[in-house]
Amino acid sequence: MMPEETNSIDYVMEKASGPHFSGLRLDGLLSSPPSSSTVSPSHRSASANSSPLSDSNANKQPFVIGVSGGTASGKTTVCDMIIQQLHDHRVVLVNQDSFYRGLTAEESERVHEYNFDHPDAFDTEQLLDCLQKLKSGHSYQVPIYDFKKHRRCSDSFRQVNASDVIILEGILVFHDQRVRNLMSMKIFVDTDADVRLARRIRRDTVERGRDISSVLEQYAKFVKPAFDDFVLPSKKYADVIIPRGIRGMHTLIRDKEISKHDFVFYSDRLIRLVVEHGLGHLPFTEKQVVTPTGSIYTGVDFCKKLCGVSIVRSCYLGVGSSNKFRYTLQLPDTDASGESMENALRACCKGIKIGKILIHRDGDNGKQLIYEKLPKDISERHVLLLDPVLATGNSANQAIELLIQKGVPESYIIFLNLISAPEGIHCVCKRFPSLKIVTSEIDVALNEEFRVIPGMGEFGDRYFGTDD
Repeated sequence: MMPEETNSIDYVMEKASGPHFSGLRLDGLLSSPPSSSTVSPSHRSASANSSPLSDSNANKQPFVIGVSGGTASGKTTVCDMIIQQLHDHRVVLVNQDSFYRGLTAEESERVHEYNFDHPDAFDTEQLLDCLQKLKSGHSYQVPIYDFKKHRRCSDSFRQVNASDVIILEGILVFHDQRVRNLMSMKIFVDTDADVRLARRIRRDTVERGRDISSVLEQYAKFVKPAFDDFVLPSKKYADVIIPRGIRGMHTLIRDKEISKHDFVFYSDRLIRLVVEHGLGHLPFTEKQVVTPTGSIYTGVDFCKKLCGVSIVRSCYLGVGSSNKFRYTLQLPDTDASGESMENALRACCKGIKIGKILIHRDGDNGKQLIYEKLPKDISERHVLLLDPVLATGNSANQAIELLIQKGVPESYIIFLNLISAPEGIHCVCKRFPSLKIVTSEIDVALNEEFRVIPGMGEFGDRYFGTDD
């Protein structure tokens, strides 16, 4: 049993800043072959006694999920949460760390000068072979890496069998395009650098027998530069990004007893966080400026062609008439209104243009466009699509389709929301694979009424105070 003090430190750290993945269900998603596959040996997931795929499933390829992020960002925690939610499926977890190249005698003597965070430190060819074998329904003997001796165990391995879902976890699993192409879904776990360093110190000293000074030296010399050069740039390939420091605020806004003032305050903080992450995916160019001290500072200049688009929903009240006109009456449906995200976007981008797309809701499956007001030059702009809740994905798909019809390239659209249902993510990503989704939390599922569970209720009503 761990000391009480350690438990307390872990609790505070994980609750305050750890990533939170509520759930993922793949019901109905495994029937069609996914576009990719991923593998990793894990002491947590697949058992060597798992039965091989049956003949009836021989043509069904596994659903492959890639999970990346910086060192000690919480990738394994997210993977464990996914596995818990996929208890009805056979799941294997493969860690990229298992495919470290063994050090030579000369490299071992100078181990403190070896960069374990560089792509060349991994045997990517063997990782690809592993993934392809697993994707084809074959088992694979995954190597076991000894982190104290810095070499693979020569007489042992981990037997990983074919399964319904393959999760590949590692800092550089998005770096190689060949590996990315084997993935059905890519998740990036974004965690504060200070938190990651604290976790790494604890892990390497306790689990890997290293002293603090060597851990700090390695971090400054190799880990941080490699993160900046290889890991962080790979975030752009993610389908879903889990931002940092969000669980505490989610706990507050999901509480039905919270006051409207506090609900709006913490919702705005979360929305601001999501917007800032979204802006981080925009293209930029290098720019030099002169500081007040007369020095030259080399920074970046983000693209100027940018706009926001809010998804607004309406409810149908009926047809009316006057002496001269016959009219259809629609009222805004504030549930998940994208307008609640506009203030945060304006705060981050002064003077930004914001368009509207009004979707009529006639039952949860009947969607039709009612109104759109978009910048005339939207085809030349990058678009931040705003909708706090991604549920079924039907409204989102219709809005995205409209933007594409207006000439916006699919890859220019970044979809921002607070919470997402797994069904909605799959629906949108399957139809628009080049689009990016930035969300602060992935919930468990949709219920029979197509509401996100556990969810946060009628977000727009709570935010604008129209639920009284």
